[in-house]
Amino acid sequence: MGRSTPNLSNVWFKVTDLDVATGLGSWITTISGERYLDFTGGIAVTATGHCHPRVVAAIARQAERFIHAQANVYTHDLLQPLAQRLAELSPPGIDTFFFANSGAEIIEAAVKLAKQATGRPNIIVFQGGFHGRTHQAMAMTISKTVYRAGHAPLPSGIFIAPFPDGRAADLESEIDQALAGFDQLLATATAPGETAALVIEPVIGEGGYIPAPTRFLQELSLRSKQHDLLFICDEIQTGFGRTGKMFAIDHYAVEPDVICMAKGIASGFPISALGTKGELDDQWPTGSHGGTYGGNAIGCAAALATIDILSENGFLETVQARGDQLLAGLNDLMAKYPFVAHTRGLGLMVAIDFDTGQRTDDVVEHCLEHSNLITMTAGATTLRFMPPLTVTPEEIDLALTALANALAAVA
Repeated sequence: MGRSTPNLSNVWFKVTDLDVATGLGSWITTISGERYLDFTGGIAVTATGHCHPRVVAAIARQAERFIHAQANVYTHDLLQPLAQRLAELSPPGIDTFFFANSGAEIIEAAVKLAKQATGRPNIIVFQGGFHGRTHQAMAMTISKTVYRAGHAPLPSGIFIAPFPDGRAADLESEIDQALAGFDQLLATATAPGETAALVIEPVIGEGGYIPAPTRFLQELSLRSKQHDLLFICDEIQTGFGRTGKMFAIDHYAVEPDVICMAKGIASGFPISALGTKGELDDQWPTGSHGGTYGGNAIGCAAALATIDILSENGFLETVQARGDQLLAGLNDLMAKYPFVAHTRGLGLMVAIDFDTGQRTDDVVEHCLEHSNLITMTAGATTLRFMPPLTVTPEEIDLALTALANALAAVA
């Protein structure tokens, strides 16, 4: 295998071969001066766009004060303010926070906490879910074999339950079958007394951008309470305004025991958070978990600035309006082209399905090569849209025009 850069690992998959120099808002500029409209948002990370001036200023101010205030050694003055802001934004009962660097680290932390708090060894996850690339998170990831292949043996104690396909013609029957599968799992494979928690994405991410039906999540919440299982909500991709609410679980009137947060929390600076209830956190022995860079001072500054922007009056309503605009345009295209199988979205977590994976890949390539629009897939036949939450109506229209041109080309 050849290397495009002689000293960099080939292990990263590449959506584009672009070499970027700068980014601002929804746009990136390459070293050769070409501008591209970025509808990947750093894979749903740049919530306030590339280099939002208020986030940049917060990072710069903090860099002059303290870069690495290691949490085991001393407490810097942004840790508590960030935890307090997260407590204000989180669903009821979530009031205590642990900080790390990435989504996978927070998934690991959630599993460790669940096992400590319950004294039980097993975890239930759901078909199609993606939870990360560490060994524990890989064992919990059921979206693509490529994430797991060649890394066995993976940690044990992971049991997979069905996830209802929201695209099904008979959705109620689909939900009933998925709930029956969950019940059967508890009856035949992992007894409630051996099961610490269920871990679920409210919207399946890498597995196809599929929102969970409301009744499904509400029934799972009831079963969790009935069997004393912890309900762990993986909001790594869905959190911080992506779905038009601060957290996707806010759409469902379900109160989780634990929330895993990362990606959009700090507009691109690597920081993540585990939100839980104080009485659960008290079950974690002091010193049993930690991390060198957790709660990094610059990360906290970037997160606080990001949250201030996302919390402004009308911001989330605007996110929903842009998502509605994008979804309406996709629906118009679906009506025109029979090879468009499905469209869906919550806020600016939007997807369109095609009849084949090859057509999906061809559309992504055409958008990039002919319209300077960067997109990416989620699952074999799904094209997903996750632009910065600050995307403008004009930028949505540019993306829809690029997509329309691509569909005409591959028809």
